[in-house]
Amino acid sequence: MDITSSPTSESNSIANLVAHIRGAVHSRIEIILLDIPDIRNRDKEFEKGLLMSKEQAVKQTRDAFDLLIQYLEQIKSHPELLMSQPFINLPALTYSQVNNETTALNLMMAMFREIHFHTGQIIYAAKIRKGQLVWKYDK
Repeated sequence: MDITSSPTSESNSIANLVAHIRGAVHSRIEIILLDIPDIRNRDKEFEKGLLMSKEQAVKQTRDAFDLLIQYLEQIKSHPELLMSQPFINLPALTYSQVNNETTALNLMMAMFREIHFHTGQIIYAAKIRKGQLVWKYDK
């Protein structure tokens, strides 16, 4: 099983989850930071058999986290941005747990919840792939 294989017919592959994390960061952070239009194709992120190499997955993950860190650095330098509404004058958000009136603080909390959830799925899929579902603790 490689990163494009799903552990079950009902689950997503590691490639799907990486593409989804990258897409979420694009549509929620990158358009704010870089003022670019939302070009996300969410449905494509979940296509069965999505082709992606391990190197591409690592790059997409790094890109996503670099953008998050960049946005956090901007907020750190300008804490007043926490209560700003970065999407208020943008086209209506689609397929999102946040709306155009959400604050930067709520946006970041939603992003970290989502990334935490999908990272857990990636770890579980990787453990299935490796055939090692039980944690081994040092005693």
